[in-house]
Amino acid sequence: MKKELGVKPYLFPMPVLMIATYNEDDTVDVMNMAWGGICANNMVALNIGEAHKTADNIKKRGAFTLSIADIPHLRESDFFGIASAHKMTDKFERSGMHAIKSDKVDAPIVEEYPVTLECKAAELQQTAYGFRVLGEIVNVLADEKVLNKDGNIEPSKLNAFVFDQFQNGYYAIGEKVGQAWDSGMELTK
Repeated sequence: MKKELGVKPYLFPMPVLMIATYNEDDTVDVMNMAWGGICANNMVALNIGEAHKTADNIKKRGAFTLSIADIPHLRESDFFGIASAHKMTDKFERSGMHAIKSDKVDAPIVEEYPVTLECKAAELQQTAYGFRVLGEIVNVLADEKVLNKDGNIEPSKLNAFVFDQFQNGYYAIGEKVGQAWDSGMELTK
């Protein structure tokens, strides 16, 4: 029997996305968020509270990078979701992480994260449901240590983790349990 829980944002897994932008003084800001993802082959959609410094930075610079958080940097990644750049101007410096400027967009690349999407803001949407950023992916960078022999990203090498909206936990991912467009093929016959 199922129990009604009411209206809650309950989906699992939720990505742990690290959005990096530049502040007006060219310092780095990184925000941890879960309410976003791929929405087309070359597009991401991010639902950001407009009060966040990241929202201001994207409006001003028209660009951001989006990285996959990994377990070796879980502490820093969680910190980026706790601390507000409005209140803590040295937020990125406190993390001990490092950033370089993207060649493709006006945004920083956090060197420690294994995969980074360089994005330009294609559309900023104000809706009754909040502020949404549609970003065009102009390039993807991957650390060689997460690539397989064919040069593709190997998920098991990412050490990625996901967010649990039920109890606010983080969970490791990586074990392959099936093959898309094949595991269910038998049922088509």
